[in-house]
Amino acid sequence: MNQQQTYLSPHSLSQLQTLPDFASPRNIFAVVDDSAYRNSGAEAVLASFWKAHRVTTFTDFRPNPQLDDVQKGLTVYQQAQPDVVIALGGGTAIDMAKLISGLAGQENPLLAIYGEEDLRPRQTKLIVIPTTAGTGSEATQFAVVYVDGKKYSLDHPSLLPDIAIIDPQLMATLPPAVTAATGLDAFCQAIESIWSVGATDESMRLACEAASLAYQYLPEATMSPTPESRAAMCRASNLAGRAINITRTTACHALSYPMTSSYGIPHGIAVALTLSPMLQFNSEVNDIDCADPRGPSDVRQRIGLILKALNASDVQDASNRILKLLKDVGCPASLSEAGITSREQIDRIIAAVNLQRMHNNPRQTTPETLVDLLYV
Repeated sequence: MNQQQTYLSPHSLSQLQTLPDFASPRNIFAVVDDSAYRNSGAEAVLASFWKAHRVTTFTDFRPNPQLDDVQKGLTVYQQAQPDVVIALGGGTAIDMAKLISGLAGQENPLLAIYGEEDLRPRQTKLIVIPTTAGTGSEATQFAVVYVDGKKYSLDHPSLLPDIAIIDPQLMATLPPAVTAATGLDAFCQAIESIWSVGATDESMRLACEAASLAYQYLPEATMSPTPESRAAMCRASNLAGRAINITRTTACHALSYPMTSSYGIPHGIAVALTLSPMLQFNSEVNDIDCADPRGPSDVRQRIGLILKALNASDVQDASNRILKLLKDVGCPASLSEAGITSREQIDRIIAAVNLQRMHNNPRQTTPETLVDLLYV
């Protein structure tokens, strides 16, 4: 796996030009969320840097990476012939930069997206600057793209950025709704990583710290942010990203994608809507339906780590604490509160579930068990 240099501290963005890992570039291709660039304070820090270099900026993309936006970005990238790619923004901007730089060397990018052709090693240095604390995309080797409403995930070591600059100052002006949704994504990533069939000692160490930090600091970061709470959420997000880079996500993420693509529910909230019922479901794993080769007792032991991270006495207490966290940050706590109330809607979500992520869940599911979980 590629080694990444991570710089996480207040005002770390101002160090971009002096980073020892950053050789003077000839051409820079910048994938930028224009609103984040203007509102986060990044513009004041980077304006002189942009002027001092040859920069091609790509801002023409929508939330949640779409295939046609990636294709537009590839065209601009090929014209720019960059030696460095810089992404600035939330998870969409970072994933777009990963996708464009990763697919640029493919003869047929579509085949790589569909998993029919292996990705070639990335030819350009990739530097990412997140402006939200939640997706963890700066720490992972995968990226998501939607094709006609269907989600595809590319997973390759070359998609891991070379450098991540995480500056909590860039999150200072985030609206509460964005702070909540992205922070919930980090929280859910951490919880799912702990119970994932791919969990290791290292991933659990990362994920347990991330879950504890997010649970403790997300309400404050959302409702009355301080430099301490912003920095804590930045660390939680990065730790959760590093954890799922080892384990990948599970059932909650698998179910979230159609909620976002079909019903417009922000990704982090969509994931969190099933976290409480899935915790209870996974805690009841048995010898018959256990998907983890280490067995149900090992899964239950890891569920215990989740309870510890949430300071919960038992699974029901932990489930209640998750629901309270959602309410404390102003988000719906159930699918019905989010506007998903009919059996038809539930069936549509289940039909479009991401099987790759579902298979990482420690307890096997069926369409019938998912209906029982979701249709309440």
